[in-house]
Amino acid sequence: MEANQFAAIGVTFSISMFITLLSFMTGLNDLLDGLILNRTPHIRLYNEIKPNKDQPVNTTTAFKDHYNFIRSLKSGGSRQEIYNSAAVLQALKNDPRILGYAPKIFAPVFFNDGSISIAGVINGIEVEAESNYFHFNDYIIEGVAADLKKVSNSIILGKGLAVNLLADVGDIVQVTTSQGEQFPLKVVGVFQTGIQDFDKTQSYASIVSVQKILGKAGTYITDIQVKLKDVKTAPAVAVVYADLFQLDALDIQTANSQFETGSFIRTLISYAVGITLLIVAGFGIYNILNMMIFEKMDSIAILKATGFSGRDVKRIFLLIALSIGFFGGMIGLLAGLGLSALIDQIPFTTASLPTVKTYPIHYNPLFYVIGAAFSLITTYLAGWFPSRKASKIDPVIIIRGK
Repeated sequence: MEANQFAAIGVTFSISMFITLLSFMTGLNDLLDGLILNRTPHIRLYNEIKPNKDQPVNTTTAFKDHYNFIRSLKSGGSRQEIYNSAAVLQALKNDPRILGYAPKIFAPVFFNDGSISIAGVINGIEVEAESNYFHFNDYIIEGVAADLKKVSNSIILGKGLAVNLLADVGDIVQVTTSQGEQFPLKVVGVFQTGIQDFDKTQSYASIVSVQKILGKAGTYITDIQVKLKDVKTAPAVAVVYADLFQLDALDIQTANSQFETGSFIRTLISYAVGITLLIVAGFGIYNILNMMIFEKMDSIAILKATGFSGRDVKRIFLLIALSIGFFGGMIGLLAGLGLSALIDQIPFTTASLPTVKTYPIHYNPLFYVIGAAFSLITTYLAGWFPSRKASKIDPVIIIRGK
């Protein structure tokens, strides 16, 4: 009985560590990826500045059958503005595959700090759409996002940019456009994503304010950020949109492939370590049951001598193994849940991640299903070989030896 208890403890430890490790690693993956992916659209529609494919020399009949080599090729006369943006937005609104969209203006500017100019970017946004679909509110550490709409000519600065400008909420900052126009903006908030280079250059204002700064019409936008109901369809839908709207379309898988690769590898390592723990526990059960056979030789011989078949003896040992797996596994699942909940309450504060208050834990029911299944499968396999050996014991030989 004592050996069985040690085997059950081994299963309990393995399952609890499996659950805790996967819950923590998955929560960490979600945290790290969320820093980028939460702010990234599933599809970005925009006009990329690039050279014109139809150069004059290629359209001239005198050189149409020649190979033309052009050096120092300059970008064409295309604009960043999305043409006929109202029609594009209406088409997106009617598409059942789309969860939502947010128009945006990307405006490079200089922030004036005395005689020093700091290069940065103002992102013109629709506050409600940006907050609903891209978690804008989650990253604001001072002020309120809605003030961008309520306060005219207002701006929310990145934490690093605000520090460099020595600007607090309520201050006025001067920005200079690429055309040399200066514009005063009132700081109504500060945001922090945890990515230092991003926070040192980025800022946000309402679309109306940025259109005013750039001297553009009310229909002027440079980007449309799209959120899909199924992110896996992003590459295929992006191809369709690029052809339909004659725009450049960048899907999230292409833009952030390195993050998906990192998440997959971290998750794979977590599963590998957890499964290794279960296999090690399985070998422990195998050894315990193997030793039990030698200790119970007399009992096995008596059982077979009184009419029990080899199949009956095999079932007894398999039942013992499965009992160890079941009870050890159930306790392990509860222990894993308890450890995960405990870690979830441990304070985790860092200046670079102001929205994170405790260590990240992901409570995925699938982890518990996998843990329960592996505890039964591992203990069954660990008990099958010893039970098969016990079923073949000849009672005559055992009794004669005694």
